[in-house]
Amino acid sequence: MGVQILVLGAGKSATILIQYLQKKAAENDWYILLADGDKNNAESKWNNAKNGHAIGINVENEIERKALIEQATVVVSMLPAALHFLVAKDCVSYEKPLFTASYVDDNMKSIEQAILDKNLLFLCEMGLDPGIDHMSAMELIHKIKNKGGQITGFRSHCGGLIAPESDTNPWHYKISWNPRNIILAGKAGALFLEGGATKQMNYSDLFLNAPVVNIPSIGKLAYYPNRNSLSYIDTYHLQGVKNFVRTTLRHPDFCSGWNAIIQLGLTNENEIILQQNTSIRDWFLNHLRTNNVENLYALFLKNDLLKEQLLFIGLETDTIIPTSLNSNALILQWMLENKWKLSPTDKDMVVMLHEITYRLHDQEFLVESSMVLKGKNDIETAMAATVGLPLALGVCAYLKGEIELKGLHIPIHPSIYTPILKGLAAEGIVFNEKERKL
Repeated sequence: MGVQILVLGAGKSATILIQYLQKKAAENDWYILLADGDKNNAESKWNNAKNGHAIGINVENEIERKALIEQATVVVSMLPAALHFLVAKDCVSYEKPLFTASYVDDNMKSIEQAILDKNLLFLCEMGLDPGIDHMSAMELIHKIKNKGGQITGFRSHCGGLIAPESDTNPWHYKISWNPRNIILAGKAGALFLEGGATKQMNYSDLFLNAPVVNIPSIGKLAYYPNRNSLSYIDTYHLQGVKNFVRTTLRHPDFCSGWNAIIQLGLTNENEIILQQNTSIRDWFLNHLRTNNVENLYALFLKNDLLKEQLLFIGLETDTIIPTSLNSNALILQWMLENKWKLSPTDKDMVVMLHEITYRLHDQEFLVESSMVLKGKNDIETAMAATVGLPLALGVCAYLKGEIELKGLHIPIHPSIYTPILKGLAAEGIVFNEKERKL
C-alpha cells in the first residue's frame, strides 16, 4: 500500500479536515484510515467515501493503537489533548510524523530530542488558535522586520462566535467547539505586557469591564486576555516590545453575563453530591444559600440584561439534574450545551484581528490584519474549517515535499506558513490588512 494517513479522532472540529483529506486522497491516490472511540460517529463522518474507511478504536488500548500507528505513513491526532502524548510516543517508536492542532505541552517537549534524533517532523498548534494566529502573525512580523521596522506592540484577538443572522439569545453566543473549555475559560487568570510592565489579572476580574475592539464589517467586540501571553514574546522573537497580549473575543454582553456566572461561583469544580430528583432550581437556590450569595443574585436580577441572561439558561427551572454531574461546573456545562446549542441552519463565525505597532524612520505605524469567516450550518462550521483546514493543508504540504523541516515545530517558520496561508486563502480564509501612521 502507498501513502496511508491515519486520522485519530472524528469529533466536531475534525469534520472539514476529513472532507478536505478525502478530496486530496482521491486526487493523489492516498488512503485514509479514520479511527474514533465511537465507531458509528467515525463511519458517519467518513460517509462511505472512497480511498479509505472508518473504524472504532480505544486509543488507550496500547495494542490497538500501536498496530494502527505502525502501518501509517503519517499520523493526524484530533484526540483530546490529554491523549496526544500516548500517540506521540508511539510515533517516535515507529518513526512516524505527527500532526496535531493542540498546544506543545511539557510532555511533548520532553521527547523533542528523540523526535529530532529520528529525523521526524512533529507539527503541533496547527489549528485556529493556536495555529492560524501564529501563521498570520508571523507573516506580518517577518514582513515588518524585513523592511527594517522595529515592532513595539502586539495584540492578537481571536474568537469563535455566532454569526449575526443566527444570534437569537441574550448571550449572543452558541457552542461551536469543546464546551468544557468554554466553562473553564480564564480559570488560570492572565499574564501579559502593558507599557513595558508585566500585568497580572485574576480570574475574578477577567470578564469585568472587558475592553472592546472594532472589527471591520462586524463592529465592536469585547476581549479578555488569555492565560500566559508572555511566553509568546520569545516564540515570535519580539523581545523588547512594550505591549504584548493574546486575547479571546466575545460579544460585550457575554462578558457581562459571564462575570455574573463567575461571581456566583457557578464554574466551581469542587465536588458536590446531588440527591435523586434534584431540580436545577433546588440545586441553584441551595448553592446561593450555602455560599451566601443570595443578595448578589438579587442584585444581578435588578439589571435587565443580567436577569434575561441568567433566566434564559434555566437557573430557576424544575428540570431534573442527572446525578452523575458532581460539580457546579459540570451542571452548568450540561445546561449550556442545551441552551447554547447550534440549530441545524445556524451559522457560527470565527473572527481574528492582529494589531501591530512598529517604528520605521522615526515614524510610528499601526498594522491591523483581520479575518472573518462564517460557517455553513451546524456541521460545516467556521470553527471546524479553521481548526481542520490548516492541519489538513499541513499534512498535504508535507506529503508533497513542500515542508522539509524536521523536529518539533509550531507553524512560525516561512516554509510552513507560506504554503498553508496560500491554501487557506484558496479556501476563502483570507486576511484583510490595513496600515496607518500614528
